[in-house]
Amino acid sequence: MSPSLPYEAILFVSFGGPEGPDDVIPFLENVLRGRNVPHERLLEVADHYQHFGGISPINAQTRDLIAAVKSELLARGVPLPVYWGNRNWHPLLPDTISQMVRDGVQSALVFVVSGYSSYSGCRQYRENLIAVQQLLGETAPRFDKIRSFFNHPDFIAANIDRMQAALQQIPVESRHAVQVAFTAHSIPTSMAGSCDYVKQLTETCGLV
Repeated sequence: MSPSLPYEAILFVSFGGPEGPDDVIPFLENVLRGRNVPHERLLEVADHYQHFGGISPINAQTRDLIAAVKSELLARGVPLPVYWGNRNWHPLLPDTISQMVRDGVQSALVFVVSGYSSYSGCRQYRENLIAVQQLLGETAPRFDKIRSFFNHPDFIAANIDRMQAALQQIPVESRHAVQVAFTAHSIPTSMAGSCDYVKQLTETCGLV
């Protein structure tokens, strides 16, 4: 480890998603493992993915994000390797962390691509990391997770940039009547009632 760097690597952690029709059922089985979900319901959800060729955009978006971070690290002269592990689809988190161990990584900064706090969007990822650490024992790296970024100035600025770009597509004479609708990933009401998910979403909307 460089004396000037407290970490030896960056680890991106994401949900994962199918990248083809044959991935859909195995992916959903991973997502629903341990949950009492009827098989008929699994097939209904699988059909939704098939409308889009069995492909979720999340893996491609994560690859783009990692490529951008690698480019920025290189430009700033920060010699940190970047790893990526998913909860539900390849590259799977346990496999990625095992590779980090083989590469000699002992400490890593963790970026979870979910920006808002909820069990599935924050705490469960921490549990995933701890589970792998317990499995690997003393060889497991130390992880420090970056805070949820729902109100980070750069995240807000990125949202503003995209909104302004969308508004530019509307004729000038019609823009005064435009109303903006914010939307987000749904979570069970029982989960929403025990976390800051809705509060944080509302803050993001207000800041934007």
